[in-house]
Amino acid sequence: MTDAVGSIDMPDAEDASTESKKKGRKGGKRGKKGPLGRLALFYRQIIAELRKVVWPTRSQLTSYTTVVIVFVVVMIGLVTVIDYGFQEAVKYVFG
Repeated sequence: MTDAVGSIDMPDAEDASTESKKKGRKGGKRGKKGPLGRLALFYRQIIAELRKVVWPTRSQLTSYTTVVIVFVVVMIGLVTVIDYGFQEAVKYVFG
């Protein structure tokens, strides 16, 4: 009798290869290298990731910086107005 995977009487190919899975690598790349090798690999991976970054152009950077500075100035003004309002309310209530 068979099912979708294979015969009931015979194990699947994946089940037969469990012995080879037990004798696999220990730790992959890290198992073969010492601490300095792992550190070098870490820095190589950092540099590889930094190469993937899309850096903004000078004009984009200028516009982003301007937007941030304007936003911060607006928020400072808003907090100042609210703080002044609370200050006057406390003066009115407590005298």
